[in-house]
Amino acid sequence: MLCDDGASSRYLYNALAGESAVLAVVIERRPSAKAMIRHRARLLGWPAVSGQLAFIAFNRLLARFQQRRSDELIRRYGLQDAAPPAGITHRVESVNTAAVRRLLRKLDPDAVVVNGTRIVSAKVLDCIRRPFLNTHAGITPRYRGVHGGYWALVQDDAANCGVTVHLVDPGVDTGGVLYQQRIAVERSDGFNTYPLHQLAAGIPLMKQALRDVLDGTLASRDGVAPSALWYHPTLTQYLRYRLTRSVR
Repeated sequence: MLCDDGASSRYLYNALAGESAVLAVVIERRPSAKAMIRHRARLLGWPAVSGQLAFIAFNRLLARFQQRRSDELIRRYGLQDAAPPAGITHRVESVNTAAVRRLLRKLDPDAVVVNGTRIVSAKVLDCIRRPFLNTHAGITPRYRGVHGGYWALVQDDAANCGVTVHLVDPGVDTGGVLYQQRIAVERSDGFNTYPLHQLAAGIPLMKQALRDVLDGTLASRDGVAPSALWYHPTLTQYLRYRLTRSVR
């Protein structure tokens, strides 16, 4: 696994470890917040990024109000937050380092599961002739980027509010689709609980993809068009859509 240090990576590891031999868990350090902000500002402009930062700050409070529902879903889906064993855990500055490439070549796993990392470089993807697989919280390529479930609901596109397991390529969620699954959200759900439904729906899809790898039947297909890249909402957007479209 190549992953971040977030809860979703631990949930995914514990789900997969029950039936797959996970040889190593490579956890990358969170990228510099200043560098990420500067990069987004170059892409989107400072007004949009300032609004996104305002929403991120607001979401800390929102997450508290949605915590009870989050805890309920964690119990419902049996998600386990235990850390991977220290003996197989490798902490790195980035998954795109030479050290990670050396580790992958040494282990030569049947597949590499990616979760929550920065974009994986072509050098890493090409260092072994094995599939890299990702669970994306959105139906691709229509909802690439972040918060795909939320944006689908905002767009009144509940039929495409779901999760995708796909091959990883150097693009942003542009790899071939392996499996997709729609989720059904409930009235008590919101911005911070949609991803729990998506992860729980995605775990069986990832397990099936790994079985396909071993069976030699892994095959990708086109996803749901058109392709679009989505970012964090601004605070103004979130409040407007909550009031006008009841998307929490």
